[in-house]
Amino acid sequence: GATVPVRTTSEWPQRRAEIVRGMETVMGAYPGATSPKRVPLDVRLEEEIDRGTYVLRRITYQSEPGSRTPAFLCIPKAALAGNTTTSASARPFPAVLCLHPTDQTAGAGVVVGLGGKPNRQYASELATRGYVTIAPAYPHLAGYAPDLKGLDYASGTMKAIWDNTRALDVLESLSFVKRTAGFGAIGHSLGGHNSLYTAVFDPRITVVATSCGFDSYLDYYGGNITGWTQERYMPRLKDYLGHPQDVPFDFYELIAALAPR
Repeated sequence: GATVPVRTTSEWPQRRAEIVRGMETVMGAYPGATSPKRVPLDVRLEEEIDRGTYVLRRITYQSEPGSRTPAFLCIPKAALAGNTTTSASARPFPAVLCLHPTDQTAGAGVVVGLGGKPNRQYASELATRGYVTIAPAYPHLAGYAPDLKGLDYASGTMKAIWDNTRALDVLESLSFVKRTAGFGAIGHSLGGHNSLYTAVFDPRITVVATSCGFDSYLDYYGGNITGWTQERYMPRLKDYLGHPQDVPFDFYELIAALAPR
């Protein structure tokens, strides 16, 4: 019951595991690599739009039994051209998971320039710079409404994390994507903190760019964490209303859990 500081790198894994346990106490358990939820992706192309230097594909993928997740996939034309040749010039392209901010109208379309505020289209901007990008929808926003309880989730947050993990599986399935160096993740606001959450659980994410993506529960609206308790976020945080200091994890711990990434 005492507080014991971590003094060596060999002690850190135990502390990190404690952080993850704290997250799962609130978010619910992360399904993991061997989960029966990891079914074939069955990626379906719904629409393709020519964007000049890249193509924008509206897709869905089977994130788990009984749930298909919509997403936008941006692919530089150079990657597609290289995929059709066996020449030595063919090369894999780096890839980034692009998570969108809160938006009830455009959803993930915000990050590919299909609506919302300016300066949010980072999935499109990265595609013009030679990155393959994928932008999955967030649960219970802009028409994407998976049955969280029916799918056995304690929070929309963990469903989003799992959808993001499966989005990385989609990237890994593409022959023109560079997989050996891992993936990037980027997001603003809602997408900012979900990029952190996902990176804690999925080590394939080797770099994170988070904009307006973290705070402390003690600082957020003076400790009023009511906004975090919605079904699409973390309903179990209701147990800590009025005493946010007892939430079993905080954002500074999530940042620490990403090290050395």
